[in-house]
Amino acid sequence: MNLSPQQQKIIEIVPQGAPSIVEESLFEVRKKIYPRAVTGLFARWRWGMVIFTQLLFYGLCWVPWNDRQAVLFNIVERKFYLFGLVLWPQDVFYLAILLIISAFSLFLFTAVAGRLWCGFACPQTVYTEVFLWIERVFEGDRGARMKLDSGDMSQVKLLRKGGKVLTWALLAAWTGFTFVGYFTPIHELWGEVWNFRLGPWESFWLCFYSAFTYLNAGHMREQVCKYMCPYARFQGVMFDPDTLVITYDTERGDPRGSRKKGIDPRSEGKGDCVDCQICVQVCPTGIDIRDGLQYECIGCAACIDACDQVMEKMNYPKGLIRYSTENALSQHWGWREILRHVVRPRVLIYMGILSIVVSAFLFGLLTKSSLQVNVIRDRGIMGREVEGGLIENVFRLQVMNVSEHYQFYAVKVEGLPGIKLASDHVIELPAESSRVFTFEVRADPESGKPGSNPISFEIESLLGDAEAHEKATFFIPR
Repeated sequence: MNLSPQQQKIIEIVPQGAPSIVEESLFEVRKKIYPRAVTGLFARWRWGMVIFTQLLFYGLCWVPWNDRQAVLFNIVERKFYLFGLVLWPQDVFYLAILLIISAFSLFLFTAVAGRLWCGFACPQTVYTEVFLWIERVFEGDRGARMKLDSGDMSQVKLLRKGGKVLTWALLAAWTGFTFVGYFTPIHELWGEVWNFRLGPWESFWLCFYSAFTYLNAGHMREQVCKYMCPYARFQGVMFDPDTLVITYDTERGDPRGSRKKGIDPRSEGKGDCVDCQICVQVCPTGIDIRDGLQYECIGCAACIDACDQVMEKMNYPKGLIRYSTENALSQHWGWREILRHVVRPRVLIYMGILSIVVSAFLFGLLTKSSLQVNVIRDRGIMGREVEGGLIENVFRLQVMNVSEHYQFYAVKVEGLPGIKLASDHVIELPAESSRVFTFEVRADPESGKPGSNPISFEIESLLGDAEAHEKATFFIPR
């Protein structure tokens, strides 16, 4: 049996005749990360995005619009409300286009500036930032938290941990409630929660999303980014040497080492990096950016803020860790050269495709009619002769009023000389409703050829805000 050098060494150490046990871990044992608080330009941007996204998420579901919730995905009634826009199941292609836009936006942003989404707007990053802030309020910064965790259980420790956990749980519960409030009207949901009358699916999703938020942001944190998120795995194929990423200037920073303030590092044969490890301590995924770009890096730029503060204290130029590109580092480019290489073929392709898809999406939404009509000819009655020697065909019109107003529609038929409706040509339809209307259409047998003749139905709102044109065929017996 072939043994590794480590296994052979263990066997040599084990006394003769004693059972030898060799353990090899099949996975990396997680070491808890205690990110250090950091301030600076990128930290302010990150918190700005936290505030913006959470105001949007927690507040949008409470905004009223036409006596209803402005944004509501009512799955029970199969209607999606986006302010003044009402989407029905047959509008699912808008969702497909929106997913295409999201995908190409991700490709474009990643090709230009790496994982900006992950570092500043991803829900995992946002909620981890909020949960970490709550943890610092109760337990202190990095050193205090490490000391608290390593110490024995005490009344102080119990109060600090208990307060943190309770606050986390309340925030997670409110997050779950808000999430469900986008699918069940938020005011109705609040009444159901207050009176303990939650339905089974609301209860499940409220508990599931609350637990999901608590677990991901409170405990799993960087593990979600490192092991669960697929974006971290395929980002490498979306980068190129001209992609802006967080970089450590090895040429300037190495060799690393401590020194006194005010001493020229070159006089001691050292680079600008004082090897303080603060860039590692502030990293939410626990990596050392000085080892090069790694898939665990989420692009939050906390290490840039931390390093700039150290450089400022040492009276060194900032930017030892900075946003740059592989080509810029190797060829010593400035920002002018970097920006000049941002517009490159793959970026232009992404921008072109994205512009076309977004334009088509907006055009479709802006020109979307509030009236939808489907015409079905009654095949049980192909064509029959009625009084006056006229030929009658029966049609069923499924008319859908997707607006939020009660509507009256005028219906007329065209395509053959003298063709007309035998019944009332004005129909009415409540807001956001669909109904099937039956119409008898009559025409002179001499007005067309035997067999199928093309005709069309014209349906127009009497309010003048919608119209539809649908083709059909009128059958004249031979």
